[in-house]
Amino acid sequence: MKEKWNIFSTFFIIGLTTFGGGYGMLAVMQHKLVSKKNWLEAEEMLELLAISEASPGPFAINAAIFIGYKRAKFWGSFFATLGVVLPSLLISILIAILMRTAGENVIFQSALKGISSGVSVIILLAFLSLGRKSEFSIYNLIIFLISTALVFFNVISIIYIIILGAAFGIIVGFVKQLKERKNGTSN
Repeated sequence: MKEKWNIFSTFFIIGLTTFGGGYGMLAVMQHKLVSKKNWLEAEEMLELLAISEASPGPFAINAAIFIGYKRAKFWGSFFATLGVVLPSLLISILIAILMRTAGENVIFQSALKGISSGVSVIILLAFLSLGRKSEFSIYNLIIFLISTALVFFNVISIIYIIILGAAFGIIVGFVKQLKERKNGTSN
């Protein structure tokens, strides 16, 4: 039961101290789960991001399910998910009550805008931190630039970006494998 409480409290703190959804949680999750708790390696955090984004549902819940399961199977997933969702649920209820009573208040509106600005910085820091740990290659750069352009100009949905990125990665993997076989350096 101690492990389940540890999982719940860790994800409750992550859910309570992050704003802006999944991407806003990246930096906090990386700090808490990789640096502090050693529940994941930095490379596993990148894999978790890829798996969570490729799976339906919010990043935070997908990550909680994955890490909770890794730590304590079904009940680990349950308590991690409950922990990460509960703060948002409680805060959403509180904000709904405040908006009903103070929604037009200039101070309240300014506070919400300030939170949005802070979340942008958190997302940028997570991007930079994870980017440093990514394997740099010309293929990754091509995927990044094409994906950025397609999303920026709203050409296709992000889900298609993920699918196309996976397809491109598979093609690159096959090409590398063929080159290795041709050179006789296959694993």
